[in-house]
Order: sequence, then C-alpha cells, then structure tokens
Amino acid sequence: MYRTKGNLKGEIQLTQATSTNEIVIIEEGSVTLPKGYKAGGMHCGIKRKRLDLGYIVSEVPATTAGVYTTNTFQAAPLLVTQESIAKENKIQAIIVNSGNANACTGEQGLLDAFAMQKGFASQLGIQDHLVAVTSTGVIGELLPMDKVNAGIKQILNKDNENENNFMNAILTTDTCIKHLAVQMKIDGKTVSIGGTSKGSGMIHPNMATMLGFVTTDANIAQEDLLGALRDITNQTFNMITVDGDTSTNDMVLVMANGLADNEPLTKDHPEWNIFKQGLKIVCESLAKKIARDGEGATKLVEVQVNGAYSQNAASAVGKAIISSNLVKTAIYGTDPNWGRIVTAIGYSGVPVEPNAIKVAIGPFTVFENGLPSNFVEEEVKEYLESENVKLSVELNQGKYNATAWGCDLTYDYVKINASYRT
Repeated sequence: MYRTKGNLKGEIQLTQATSTNEIVIIEEGSVTLPKGYKAGGMHCGIKRKRLDLGYIVSEVPATTAGVYTTNTFQAAPLLVTQESIAKENKIQAIIVNSGNANACTGEQGLLDAFAMQKGFASQLGIQDHLVAVTSTGVIGELLPMDKVNAGIKQILNKDNENENNFMNAILTTDTCIKHLAVQMKIDGKTVSIGGTSKGSGMIHPNMATMLGFVTTDANIAQEDLLGALRDITNQTFNMITVDGDTSTNDMVLVMANGLADNEPLTKDHPEWNIFKQGLKIVCESLAKKIARDGEGATKLVEVQVNGAYSQNAASAVGKAIISSNLVKTAIYGTDPNWGRIVTAIGYSGVPVEPNAIKVAIGPFTVFENGLPSNFVEEEVKEYLESENVKLSVELNQGKYNATAWGCDLTYDYVKINASYRT
C-alpha cells in the first residue's frame, strides 16, 4: 500500500502496490532526506541576482548511475562526469552551476569543467574523480571562472547549506523548484529516496533535456541501479516533452551511499520491486513537474495510449501526440480538434488500423470506428479549460500501454525564448 505525507494535489496517482511493503511519499522531501547527504547553494555572479552555484555531498563515496543527453554536442561537464564515474562507479559530490551551460566551448570549456571538479574536490579533501560536474544555461559562452572559483571556495560555508538553496541554484527559466522523496522498509531498515530536478524549456529528453538528481541511502549494486534507472527513465523522463528540443547538457544522476545498512539490493533481492517502485515514483513526479512547468505553460497534458502491439509502439504514439504543436496549441485554445490527435497518431511511424482506434478527450469520446463521435463541443471545451488535461487513445492491437506528459503551447513560450539571452 501507499501512504502520502503532505498534499500531492493529484500529481501522482498510485493505484497498485508492488509488494506487501508500504511506500511513504513525502512531498516536502528532497535530496537530503536519505541518510548522509547535505546540499546547498549560493550566488556567485553568473546570474545577476539569483542563486547560481549548488552542491550535493555524501558522507561517503556513493555508488552512482547516470543517463545522459543523446545530443551529439555533449557539453564539457557531461564528458568530465562520465569519465569520472567510469573510474569506479562512484562519486561523493556534485557541483552544479546555472546560467551558463559550458557547451560548445571547446578545449577551454573542458579545462574549466575539470577546474570546477578539482576546486570542489580540494574543498572537500577528496579525490577529483569523486566529484561530478554539471552546468545549465546559455550555450556557447565561456564560464566566468573567476566568479565560479571564488564561489567554490565559499560554497561550503554553513550559511549556504540548505537544500532549498540547492534546488533554487539549479534553475534557469523554471518558475518553481521540483522535488519529492519516498521511504520504505527493506530488510527491516528504513530506506529513503529523494530527488530534485530542473527543466522548463528545451525539453524533449532522449536522455535528457534537464538536470535530475536523486539520492538514496540504499545499499545497491551499481549494475542493477543503472538498469533500474534506464528502465524508469524510459517510462518517465523520456516520456515528457515541452518543445521538441533535446539539449546539449543535461543528465540524471542517482547516488546510493549504502548508509541505510540494508542487505545489498540486486534484481534477485525479494524486495527489489519495492525499491524500484519507489525510484519510479520519485522520477515520475519530477518528470510531470517539469512538463507542467514548461515555459509559458498553463496546463499539464497527459496522453494515455492503450492496446498497442509493443511497448515501443505505445510510447511512439504517445510521444507523437504530446509533441504535436498543433495538439498543444489546440489545448491552449480549448479547441476540441480531435483531427490533430488522429493526425499525430498517423505520422507516429506505428502501423495502425484507423477504424479500430478510439480517441477521448477527458471523459468524452471524440473519435471512434474511423469517424467523429457525437459529442457536445461546449462540454469538451469546458473540460479543456482544466489545468490537468488527459487524452486517451485505444489502438486495439495488443496489450501494451504507455503514458506521456507535456504541456500546452502558449504565446508566452515565444516571448520567453525570443529574448532568452537578453
């Protein structure tokens, strides 16, 4: 069973338990809820006023898994982080800046990323490769390393230690912080998973156009942690879109420091599924919050695809619909234009039988048996005024299902991105 501490306002619907254990959802929780982690942030001067430099530190080196953008132009911090994790599949700390992506910055950008890593490792008294480096913001500009280096020397000051500082320091065009935590019992021990993320524009992960940081005190094998993260990423972060753009930078990292003192978790552990479900709850919540916080967005849109002949087919149809600018603008304008949904299904690349498909907007069936259904347009328009909009598609081809999330496309999206660098 599941129990919620705090008010989730309907963001996560939990309908099925994965074991006899109980997962407690802690809405106010984040990356410092698991044992042995601290986080903080400060303003170092990359941005004019807002916090722009943050950190997470574990008391001990933590088993780490990561997924990274598939964009060919991977930013320097990603290259440094991947190289570091590969040495022993562990990190102990993360240093992150916002306001500057350190992407497309050549050899100097790589040197600057290594300098951030070395500088923070020195402050902590640990080996350089135990520090992951991440950056987000404007592409193609060199970091102001005088400001960054000065910030790194001060960031561990007690005044900066606050998880809210960290969550604010990673934001760019986001309008709010995004976080969640869960707890469960494994081997009789309390295991916690906490996460936070940033993302508002350039959101079409594959993986990923965002920063996501997840911590846990579980004792877990790295191979199984990476497998779980990849699987869950495909069901959560890779099923959201805002604008169809995949960034140069971003990543999701999961750190597991083992301080919960449970028996080592692997896929063969009897309580493996409860851990994996807890990780999915955190990642799904963060993914949906990113989709809802899309630049200029007014609505969270969910697309549920049922009855596909394969998992990939279900996902492809869902992503085609949620990525359609015509669908997104129709939802913004409260226009029940089912033709745009059907068109997106048709160009998804998935072979379908048009006469077998059923499409619904909320509780209203709008297309069935190859023809428009008899619905009252005013009722559907009223439904589309809701902050949370659900589109449902029944393909009637098989047993596979998928859910995708996105947002409406508004005038404000254009305004925000037309002046992003100014």
